[in-house]
Amino acid sequence: MTTAQHKIGSGFGAKSTADDVLKGIDLTGRLAVVTGGYSGIGLETTRALTKAGARVVVPARRPDTAREAVAGIDGVELDEMDLGDLESVRGFADRFLASGRTVDLVIDSAGIMACPETRVGPGWEAQFATNHLGHFALVNRLWPAIAAGGARVVSVSSTGHHTSGIRWDDVHWSHDYDKWEAYGQAKTANVLFAVHLDRLGADHGVRAFALHPGGILTPLQRHLATEEMVERGWIDEDGNMLHPELFKTPEQGAATQVWAATSPQLDGLGGVYLEDCDIAEPAPADGERVGVKEWAIDPDQAARLWKLSADLTGVDAFAG
Repeated sequence: MTTAQHKIGSGFGAKSTADDVLKGIDLTGRLAVVTGGYSGIGLETTRALTKAGARVVVPARRPDTAREAVAGIDGVELDEMDLGDLESVRGFADRFLASGRTVDLVIDSAGIMACPETRVGPGWEAQFATNHLGHFALVNRLWPAIAAGGARVVSVSSTGHHTSGIRWDDVHWSHDYDKWEAYGQAKTANVLFAVHLDRLGADHGVRAFALHPGGILTPLQRHLATEEMVERGWIDEDGNMLHPELFKTPEQGAATQVWAATSPQLDGLGGVYLEDCDIAEPAPADGERVGVKEWAIDPDQAARLWKLSADLTGVDAFAG
């Protein structure tokens, strides 16, 4: 399979911050929708975009928590939305479309990781449903505003996608649930979504990207016991980070998604997976968890996942 997955030499790297990649970029008059824009790297994304002049709409499952988190940040607008509830997604999208505004940037930053087996909606596995299907429905429902704005759509994945491709015979884990493999499948879905959205959207001026933000200790780890993080070598028993050099700060963690959404270096490109503020290389054969796995950028699998997602959610902006 030929691939566009090759570094372009952006000049940025793992230690670059969201503010660094936005230097010289004026987002005045631009509107961004940032899911998860009130916590972790999503909050840093909101701060950086508003500082550059953008207005940021943050749909939040916990509006009161979100209001507290973004207090004092000018240019933020909050609304309510639960990605695990498709009626909630529909409600947010309908309210936004009724405002008559267009969207310039979409950053799908919200997500859950390694949670205990949880079912949402009609019995769907929560990580696949929240991280992928909720965002799939959101982008498709917002499509009129996204297309009108010629937006960039950014799907936040992770190296977790190395753990699992799509389990086509049982995407919702009807048996033998494994929280990390379920997370891996959801993160692969995030990449495949960007691959096919870019293919469908390019003629409308809409480009899509997926990315690994880096390792960052944020509320994303809320479902992990301290003992598990100690066992993985992330922290000591007192909660202190053991290897700071292996982790990014939230400001650094937000950089790649902000770069993906705004950088002129990516003009004319799309459908690729990014890491450390550059296009990632294909994953090496030795199993090192860098770069992108072939299964996550396979256009046939991307098209298959799009159809499955449209069938499950009942939403497809490109149908018929």
